[in-house]
Amino acid sequence: MEYFMNLPNKLTVIRIILIPVFILVLALPLDWGSVTVAGTTIPVTELVAAIIFAVASLTDFADGQIARRNHLVTNFGKFADPLADKMLVMTAFIFLVALDKAPAWVVTIIVCRELAVTGLRLIVVENNGEVMAAAMPGKIKTTSQMFSIIFLFLNNVFFANIHFPIGEILLYICLFFTIYSGIEYFYNARAVFADSFGN
Repeated sequence: MEYFMNLPNKLTVIRIILIPVFILVLALPLDWGSVTVAGTTIPVTELVAAIIFAVASLTDFADGQIARRNHLVTNFGKFADPLADKMLVMTAFIFLVALDKAPAWVVTIIVCRELAVTGLRLIVVENNGEVMAAAMPGKIKTTSQMFSIIFLFLNNVFFANIHFPIGEILLYICLFFTIYSGIEYFYNARAVFADSFGN
């Protein structure tokens, strides 16, 4: 039990707990007004949601780094860490669509890719006993995705005054690397489907 609840796993559990909090902040009919930051008006609920998302994203980065550096990788971590990450990101994107801050078609492609790659990873582990490591395009996808979500919730704060849609630009960068890295994952793992197409 002590090994199960090591620091990386505790951070993962914190991230999982933050997801329903994130949902409640955005879903409940709360009227906390708005604040102005650097000339940009931001609803307080969306500001709080962005902070929760940022904190949760930092735990995602930290738990993986700590687990690998200190050899604290567990089966719980292998299962819960990517699951919590995808739950958080998909929840954020769904709310951004509902708030009319992200195009539904873009979010649909991102969600479908995440589901497809998750399924592929499971097949690769089952067949080869190896976890597919994230390549650089996948890391760029994750980073641009995280900052895009934060800036979209914050109405492009610090950039809105110069009419630079940083959130939208990062979203389309994320979309490009979502598609590119997804194709790369399937191409690199094509051997696992060899038995499906014959000789």
